[in-house]
Amino acid sequence: MAITCCIRYTLDPFQREAFEEYATRWGSIIPRCGGGLIGYFLPHEGTNNIAIALISFESLAAYEAYRSRLKADPEGAANFRFAQEKRFILSEERTFLRNVPK
Repeated sequence: MAITCCIRYTLDPFQREAFEEYATRWGSIIPRCGGGLIGYFLPHEGTNNIAIALISFESLAAYEAYRSRLKADPEGAANFRFAQEKRFILSEERTFLRNVPK
Protein backbone atom coordinates (compact mmCIF):
# COMPACT_ATOMS: atom_id res chain seq x y z
CA MET A 1 0.00 0.00 0.00
CA ALA A 2 1.39 3.42 -0.97
CA ILE A 3 1.69 5.95 1.83
CA THR A 4 2.39 9.66 2.13
CA CYS A 5 4.37 11.04 5.03
CA CYS A 6 3.01 14.42 6.09
CA ILE A 7 5.49 16.36 8.20
CA ARG A 8 4.02 19.35 10.04
CA TYR A 9 6.66 21.80 11.18
CA THR A 10 6.25 24.51 13.80
CA LEU A 11 8.74 27.21 12.84
CA ASP A 12 10.33 30.23 14.39
CA PRO A 13 8.35 32.78 12.31
CA PHE A 14 11.36 35.08 12.20
CA GLN A 15 13.46 32.41 10.47
CA ARG A 16 11.20 31.37 7.61
CA GLU A 17 13.95 32.19 5.09
CA ALA A 18 16.27 29.70 6.80
CA PHE A 19 13.53 27.05 6.63
CA GLU A 20 13.01 27.80 2.94
CA GLU A 21 16.73 27.20 2.34
CA TYR A 22 16.48 23.92 4.30
CA ALA A 23 13.41 22.83 2.31
CA THR A 24 15.03 23.73 -1.02
CA ARG A 25 18.06 21.57 -0.20
CA TRP A 26 15.81 18.53 0.30
CA GLY A 27 14.62 18.90 -3.30
CA SER A 28 17.55 16.87 -4.62
CA ILE A 29 18.38 14.84 -1.50
CA ILE A 30 14.98 13.22 -0.87
CA PRO A 31 14.52 11.75 -4.39
CA ARG A 32 18.12 10.49 -4.40
CA CYS A 33 17.43 8.63 -1.14
CA GLY A 34 14.19 7.06 -2.41
CA GLY A 35 11.40 9.43 -1.40
CA GLY A 36 8.79 10.76 -3.81
CA LEU A 37 8.87 14.43 -2.84
CA ILE A 38 5.46 15.99 -3.42
CA GLY A 39 6.63 19.27 -1.97
CA TYR A 40 7.34 21.61 0.90
CA PHE A 41 4.73 24.24 1.67
CA LEU A 42 5.50 27.47 3.54
CA PRO A 43 3.10 29.81 5.34
CA HIS A 44 1.53 32.38 3.06
CA GLU A 45 -1.64 33.74 4.69
CA GLY A 46 -2.96 33.17 8.16
CA THR A 47 -0.76 31.27 10.59
CA ASN A 48 2.86 32.31 10.06
CA ASN A 49 4.70 29.49 11.82
CA ILE A 50 3.40 26.25 10.26
CA ALA A 51 4.96 24.52 7.24
CA ILE A 52 4.18 21.15 5.66
CA ALA A 53 6.19 18.58 3.71
CA LEU A 54 4.61 15.70 1.76
CA ILE A 55 6.72 12.73 0.70
CA SER A 56 5.33 9.53 -0.85
CA PHE A 57 6.58 5.95 -0.48
CA GLU A 58 5.55 2.54 -1.77
CA SER A 59 5.19 1.23 1.79
CA LEU A 60 6.16 1.86 5.40
CA ALA A 61 9.13 -0.47 4.85
CA ALA A 62 10.26 1.74 1.93
CA TYR A 63 10.01 4.74 4.27
CA GLU A 64 12.22 3.01 6.86
CA ALA A 65 14.85 2.19 4.20
CA TYR A 66 14.70 5.80 2.98
CA ARG A 67 15.30 7.11 6.54
CA SER A 68 18.46 4.99 6.79
CA ARG A 69 19.75 6.22 3.43
CA LEU A 70 18.87 9.83 4.33
CA LYS A 71 20.87 9.73 7.57
CA ALA A 72 23.87 8.20 5.75
CA ASP A 73 23.75 10.75 2.91
CA PRO A 74 26.42 13.47 3.42
CA GLU A 75 24.17 16.28 2.10
CA GLY A 76 21.25 14.99 4.15
CA ALA A 77 23.35 14.90 7.32
CA ALA A 78 24.60 18.42 6.58
CA ASN A 79 21.03 19.67 6.16
CA PHE A 80 19.99 18.11 9.48
CA ARG A 81 22.97 19.87 11.13
CA PHE A 82 21.98 23.17 9.48
CA ALA A 83 18.52 22.92 11.06
CA GLN A 84 19.96 22.05 14.48
CA GLU A 85 22.47 24.90 14.39
CA LYS A 86 19.99 27.55 13.22
CA ARG A 87 17.13 26.25 15.42
CA PHE A 88 14.37 27.43 13.07
CA ILE A 89 12.32 24.24 13.56
CA LEU A 90 10.63 24.30 16.95
CA SER A 91 8.83 20.97 16.53
CA GLU A 92 7.93 18.31 13.94
CA GLU A 93 4.97 15.94 13.73
CA ARG A 94 4.79 13.03 11.28
CA THR A 95 1.55 11.51 10.08
CA PHE A 96 1.34 8.65 7.59
CA LEU A 97 -1.57 8.90 5.21
CA ARG A 98 -3.05 6.61 2.58
CA ASN A 99 -4.94 7.72 -0.49
CA VAL A 100 -8.70 7.27 -0.51
CA PRO A 101 -9.71 5.54 -3.78
CA LYS A 102 -11.99 7.55 -6.06
